[in-house]
Amino acid sequence: MTTTASATTLSSTKEIEPWMIGIRRRLHQCPELLYELHETSEIVCEELSRLDISFESRIAETGIVATIGHDKSHCVMLRADMDALPIEEMADVDFRSNNAGRMHACGHDCHTAMLLGAARILKQQESSLKGTVKLCFQPAEEGGAGAQRMCEEGVMQNPAVQKAFGIHVWPQIPSGQLTGRGGVFLAATNAFEIKVAGKGGHAALPHLANDPVSSAARIITGIQTLISREQDPLEAGVVSITAINGGSTFNVIPAEVTIKGTIRSLSVANKDHLKVRISEVARLLAEADHCTADFVTVGEDYPVTSNDPDLWNDVVEMGQRIVGKGNFPVCSPVMGGEDFSYYGAFAPTCFVGLGCYNESTGSVHGLHHPQFTMDESVFHIGAALHVSFVNEQL
Repeated sequence: MTTTASATTLSSTKEIEPWMIGIRRRLHQCPELLYELHETSEIVCEELSRLDISFESRIAETGIVATIGHDKSHCVMLRADMDALPIEEMADVDFRSNNAGRMHACGHDCHTAMLLGAARILKQQESSLKGTVKLCFQPAEEGGAGAQRMCEEGVMQNPAVQKAFGIHVWPQIPSGQLTGRGGVFLAATNAFEIKVAGKGGHAALPHLANDPVSSAARIITGIQTLISREQDPLEAGVVSITAINGGSTFNVIPAEVTIKGTIRSLSVANKDHLKVRISEVARLLAEADHCTADFVTVGEDYPVTSNDPDLWNDVVEMGQRIVGKGNFPVCSPVMGGEDFSYYGAFAPTCFVGLGCYNESTGSVHGLHHPQFTMDESVFHIGAALHVSFVNEQL
């Protein structure tokens, strides 16, 4: 794909950017969680129908797969996730969430709008496409492993997807830049829960109780030493405790405390090792306090997200023609996780970050922040990347 063709694609997506922004704002007002994306899915289906694009809905409950093109000999896939987060929105925008306690704080509404923008342009090019494009609108990225469900229900087959591409908005870098890396880009992750059970009692008589609160505190401290004292300093890993729940008043020792957290590593083997050791440390420290600790994983484990090296090189060249050579820096591996990784078991994949940090628009907060806002002026870049990937790979 030439520089001139890239400029033409960018110009085309710029023309429809107001339309993409309108869709994004509709989606932003109706954030839904995991697989319960009924209104979100309905909006996407409405727009695909208006564009006269064939699609199949109710895949993995509320997922959608649209297809453009008639040649089944080659097939590439573009993916956008659609779910929101259980966060109360605090952003000062006119199109705030109408659903209490739910917010598009990770930009999935933006991903969906940009993919619909790409769909609009690709539909116009359908007669000249030398292959088929699948547009995957996926539920449940935020902890529900929606990509795994989509794969199980055949999204990568009939016709077989040969390459897949995804974008994530990236507030760590300025608007208009791209980032990523070949090979391992994002971490393998899982969530866990530890239930520490003891014997409740009066706070004035701790010797008559087996205190799960103090035991939980020791467990949390012990877990942290797994990274600082057992792991090779050159092996990246994170264990974060994110919630502690137990007790309800100041003068009662509770019978149980629940600890929640996450494990992240740049290798599946190290992640699995940390799971085993956290379970062992929790159990043994609890026993020392005459308590018990039951370790369980929550949800699905996400594999490492890895960019195919050859495909990555192609995407870098493509991206530089769109944003300029100085605006596609290679980043270090990131400890965040992504279920886009599941598609990599079926075909070469590439996943990139689209910069959206812009002080002039107030887009300064990170992902999963209640005041996260999006610099919508980059939507045409995201849509152009999708279109260019298709034209390049087909």
